[in-house]
Amino acid sequence: MIVYHGSYCIVNKPDIRYSREALDFGKGFYLTNIKEQAINWSKKFKIRGKKAYLNIYELELEKIKKAYKIKIFSNYDEEWLDFILECRNGSFIYKDHDILIGGIADDRVYNTMELYIDNLISKEETLKRLKYYKPNNQICIVNQEVIDLHLKFIKAEEV
Repeated sequence: MIVYHGSYCIVNKPDIRYSREALDFGKGFYLTNIKEQAINWSKKFKIRGKKAYLNIYELELEKIKKAYKIKIFSNYDEEWLDFILECRNGSFIYKDHDILIGGIADDRVYNTMELYIDNLISKEETLKRLKYYKPNNQICIVNQEVIDLHLKFIKAEEV
């Protein structure tokens, strides 16, 4: 599977140690199989006066499925919501998985989540509102071994 990572630099050897904490799926290397999504992410760096790159990789997902633990969130549902909130709070609940795949809590999604966090709407109302958002896709590799053995850098293109 071809996957993408938008960045301000070329990332030919991803290393989880340089990842930030408290993201949607915790600390890991984030990719997407949606090219336009990665391009849009990298454009945020251009706005800040930096260069922007689309890093392109081959992810051996079928091999990974046989040897590692993968968690897939198919929808913005209660399980996804609870998991995202835990990870964004710095919890390490993802330790049972090597790869996490699912929707992104982008700005519009997170605005709804914040209403829930601030106790302005119920969990049920939050989930009802999230049904109207089309999930995009993120792939978070939290196990460095998966990167080293099953993620092959192809090239980087300046955006």
